[in-house]
Amino acid sequence: MRKIILIVHTSIDGFVAGKRGEFDDFNPSPENLDFICSLTDEADAALMGRVSYQMLESFWPDARNKPDASKSEIKYSNWYNDAQKIVISNSMIEKDLHNTKIINGNIADKILQLKKQEGKSILMFGGPTTFQLLNELNLIDEFWVIVYPVMFGQGIPFSPSAMSLKRLKVLTTKQLSNGEIAINYKSSSQ
Repeated sequence: MRKIILIVHTSIDGFVAGKRGEFDDFNPSPENLDFICSLTDEADAALMGRVSYQMLESFWPDARNKPDASKSEIKYSNWYNDAQKIVISNSMIEKDLHNTKIINGNIADKILQLKKQEGKSILMFGGPTTFQLLNELNLIDEFWVIVYPVMFGQGIPFSPSAMSLKRLKVLTTKQLSNGEIAINYKSSSQ
């Protein structure tokens, strides 16, 4: 069965973005995208909510064509273009979307069907709403939490305060050069 692996970037105090959804205060290491690309080697699909999809779609399809694109940007852009995009949304429609499937209604059943299909892992990029939904449904198999050495004090939190207890097992960690720590967890319910 395919795994769903959440990738989330967060501040030490648990915020995934600033008050207005900005990421400016994260300071990724030069090898940060290399690390993410290493995760794409074992995945062939990206799962996300509408907001994350629109954000990723606004940059990554053409990033490989920029004259100053790094090797990692080219690699990630190529992966993103080839990967099946799965978007959880009640407002989007599947019209003229390249390699994109929209899911709404019976989300648990539809995600379980996707997990049972042949293929590699599904990388989940998404905001707190998508995370909360799939986490409560126990559909996330692994977590890669990349913690940045910054405290926002306020912003968009990684998880809501009304979340059920979930025990995780640490599989591995990786230190990046600007102080980020990538921690790989496995859900104990999987």
